[in-house]
Amino acid sequence: MTTNRRYRLGVMLGDGIGPEIVPASVRVVDAALAAAGADPVDWQELPLGASAIEEHGSAIPPATLEALAGMDGWLLGPHDSAAYPEPFRSQLNPSGAIRKHFDLYANIRPARGFGSGTAIAPDTDLVIVRENTEGFYADRNTHAGTGEFMPTADVAICHGVFTRPAVERIARAAFDLARRRRKRLTIVHKANVLQLSSGLFKRICLEVAEGYPDVVVDDFHIDAMTVHLLRRAAAFDVLVAENMFGDILSDMAGELAGSLGMAPSINASDDRCMAQAAHGSAPDIAGEGLANPIAMMLSAGMLLDWLGRRHGDQRAVDAAVRVEDGVRAAVRGGVSTRDLGGEASTGEFTDALVGRIAAAAPARN
Repeated sequence: MTTNRRYRLGVMLGDGIGPEIVPASVRVVDAALAAAGADPVDWQELPLGASAIEEHGSAIPPATLEALAGMDGWLLGPHDSAAYPEPFRSQLNPSGAIRKHFDLYANIRPARGFGSGTAIAPDTDLVIVRENTEGFYADRNTHAGTGEFMPTADVAICHGVFTRPAVERIARAAFDLARRRRKRLTIVHKANVLQLSSGLFKRICLEVAEGYPDVVVDDFHIDAMTVHLLRRAAAFDVLVAENMFGDILSDMAGELAGSLGMAPSINASDDRCMAQAAHGSAPDIAGEGLANPIAMMLSAGMLLDWLGRRHGDQRAVDAAVRVEDGVRAAVRGGVSTRDLGGEASTGEFTDALVGRIAAAAPARN
């Protein structure tokens, strides 16, 4: 039995091109839900980023975190924390603060080739499942602070932490996804050198694999994996990795599939999900109508799919399909922004996409 829910979703515009691509994605979500016969979203805009520093004295105000806790999910625009004034520049960035606060342990980053001339490997169709709470990024590894310290001015030390509970849950998330796709999973690690830490990651993933006998499993060292992606990206389905390896591979895979401007992602726990494009804030083109909104739009579509699967809401899943199909149809039809070789502005691309979604076949009730 399918349900039909009215979702409450947060909107954080962020910095740079965020105020352009996030509202564009809201329009696309609204159009897709309407086309699927679903209830509209209750949107709530919340302060975050440079404007929040000016108005609230914090890049991620406590009131924003409190409001997010009562929502079904949210859209996060890119941030430009490197340009924040001190002490905010040295603090955990807004995205990291939200991920840590809500324990969004799974960063899901698909890479699927577009029919445009920018794709290096247009037959790419894979998903990287990145553990998001520990591993080799120092800011994920301590209760407070960044996990980095300097005993002397010439020595810097950082932590890399791997725990059984964290590896088990990201492995299960990856295997569950592989089971819904082509039933193939690749473990990415460096167990030949980091025998205890990365070795633990590999061993636990293989233990979890015993509960998924229908999924074919292999594994590669991270350095070899980069070569395999370049040579035969189409051979891979789902990849699971700790956070730094997953971050690097997903940027590479996004470029193989087209560009980072089309690379979506979500950050999720078992009960919360945040849509966030993989690219940065592009302050050099902010406000000029040149931004490519595809990654943010596809991220919003992933959020709809996550909500629909969690709540048994087939209309939300249908809306997610409409977002992706609409984006791909628009690009195939010659509507694209300048970074993809087209002439459309951010607004023109959004108008064209909303029109395509509205004109698509209606949902069957």
